[in-house]
Amino acid sequence: MIEASCHCGAVRMEIEAAPAELLDCRCSICRRLGALWSYYAPRQVRITSPEGATFIYKWQDEVLEFHTCRTCGCTTHWAPVDKSHDRMGVNARMMAPEIVAAAKLRVSPGPG
Repeated sequence: MIEASCHCGAVRMEIEAAPAELLDCRCSICRRLGALWSYYAPRQVRITSPEGATFIYKWQDEVLEFHTCRTCGCTTHWAPVDKSHDRMGVNARMMAPEIVAAAKLRVSPGPG
């Protein structure tokens, strides 16, 4: 079990396994967020923060909800708007540095 949290600790996650691979997406939103994405099925991630701990930003075609801590401003994860999609992204920068260092890094140039 991997634990992850935003800077202030208001948003916490328990994740079934460490990521084997991380994506450094360089699209116009992700490069500004400074996120390193690890991907999971939503059932593999337990978000333990209270309701309302994050605010949601929907970008462009509004298929993803980016969740950001209301207190410290860290973007912690994204979830699909359509909950039937079985994939979500966790910002691995919320994990311990040694977990991030052990994963393979993939870079995507992304649009814009």
